[in-house]
Amino acid sequence: MSTEIDYYELLEVERTADAATIKSAYRKLAMKYHPDKTGGCTDSEAKFKAVSEAYECLKDPQKRAAYDRFGHAAFQNGGGFGGGRGGAGGFSDLGDIFETIFGQAAGGFGGGRQAQRRGADLRYDMEITLDDAYHGKKTEIEIEVSAPCESCDGSGAQPGTGVKSCGTCHGHGQVRAQQGFFVVERTCPSCHGAGQVIESPCRSCRGEGRVDKPKTLSVNIPAGVDEGTRIRLSGEGEAGARGAPAGDLYIFLHVKRHAIFERDGTTLFARAPVSFTTAALGGVIEVPGLDGRRHEIKIPSGIQSGKQIRQRGAGMPVLNGRGQGDLVIQVDVETPTKLSAKQRELLEAFRETETGEECPQSTGFFSKLKELWGD
Repeated sequence: MSTEIDYYELLEVERTADAATIKSAYRKLAMKYHPDKTGGCTDSEAKFKAVSEAYECLKDPQKRAAYDRFGHAAFQNGGGFGGGRGGAGGFSDLGDIFETIFGQAAGGFGGGRQAQRRGADLRYDMEITLDDAYHGKKTEIEIEVSAPCESCDGSGAQPGTGVKSCGTCHGHGQVRAQQGFFVVERTCPSCHGAGQVIESPCRSCRGEGRVDKPKTLSVNIPAGVDEGTRIRLSGEGEAGARGAPAGDLYIFLHVKRHAIFERDGTTLFARAPVSFTTAALGGVIEVPGLDGRRHEIKIPSGIQSGKQIRQRGAGMPVLNGRGQGDLVIQVDVETPTKLSAKQRELLEAFRETETGEECPQSTGFFSKLKELWGD
């Protein structure tokens, strides 16, 4: 075609159309303008070729990205898809186009030494108690981690010697290879992206610039941490090669199971056995909290087993915030298993006075059973 028509207009789709919409539009137009359908019409054949050219570009994410930014100029000067067009378009080859679009995200296509490789991040799993999680604590840990070599100050070179530019990549840290109309850049195999090579490697670290050694670190665990909470110690991870920055150390906390309390966020749960007389008459029980205080829990008369009582502000502290959650006590009514003669006599006397109204749930249940039995 003599004029450059917008590919999206050719396919009759919006510029924001997804891949499925573009494919569907192409199939519809290709069937409409296919030479076999139009009897060899010259205009229809040209339209068919143009539609096919547009689809070949827009179906490929990288080609589409180049087209969206530079239009038809992205594929001029012999780098096009479906036939060349005149004009330089401002790019010497397709590699320059993709360098401009993706260079920064890909680590610098086309030039410059690769950035120093930061040391690896490390993980440390620490087990703490629920009391530790409640109050917070300061502790120390010992780990073995790579640290800058003291002999060469982390440079990797034997003291008194230096480094030189890599002869393979000429200091760029990357090598380029042409594959069709694509230019592929890879990390230099000789210097591994550093752009420099060491003439005489340090004997202590063998040119790595780092050695493994034990290290003691202070860790501050804030109040309110939970299972899986992650604490980051910046720069305490593995040292980078040849003076590169160190990674970080991530401490993952695991909270031991408590003998009494279970936790859900800032809420603490506990089960408290209550005698059947306290459940019937009401009373007060004391529950020791993680804060070291004794919390008085009022038991209302007639409470049933499984009922929960909430004590506001007696739960876990809010991490990095103010206030506390709640303490929830689940009442488990306990039936006595050992009775003295006097107690049995009193209970027998109580049973003789029962009318059925004392336990409405039990009375209602057996009434329904009688209805089912027809009795």
